[in-house]
Amino acid sequence: MGVASAHTPTISVERLTRFDHNDLADLCDAADAAIGAGGGFGWVKPPPRHVFESYWKGVLLVPERHLFVGRLDGSIAAAGQLVRPTRNNEAQAFSAQLMHHFVAPWARGHGLAKLVTLAVEQAARDNAISMINLDIRETQIAAIQLYEGLGYTRWGVHPHYAKVDGRMIRGFYYHKFLDPEAEAILSKAALTNPGDTP
Repeated sequence: MGVASAHTPTISVERLTRFDHNDLADLCDAADAAIGAGGGFGWVKPPPRHVFESYWKGVLLVPERHLFVGRLDGSIAAAGQLVRPTRNNEAQAFSAQLMHHFVAPWARGHGLAKLVTLAVEQAARDNAISMINLDIRETQIAAIQLYEGLGYTRWGVHPHYAKVDGRMIRGFYYHKFLDPEAEAILSKAALTNPGDTP
């Protein structure tokens, strides 16, 4: 009697520029589950489906937002957004934010969070961005470990970052230089011009 072979899931990450087949429904389902599990968004409770669908459709329309999704066996199970400054913000054009990063609870343990983060970083490099910033609730332990393991530096703490179930939660702020040469130049500039002179 043969032994059934274990299923090896198919993992992939891509930038999403349009919704095909079940993409929108899968994305809403995955985000809904992530919010219900306590993280990934500013929402504390999942919004109505029509609100969620409008939100994701809007993300694809904003030029400064790049939506990356992680798929597990073809279905969207994770996502993250690379958010660049608006064109009039020339002073911060060298940087971007990693936002709304999540993995559905049922898809965790396959490395999707890391793969989505690395895809966002590569897209930032491709767009001549040398620094990524992000902020996160202190309760997102696994995500914090991921970011710190990938070289993100915590530079600040907000004591009243979010309010969940009536309790104030701290927020942690991180940054990561994607280009060592840019890091050296910007760090030198910061030391030369600390910003404390009138």
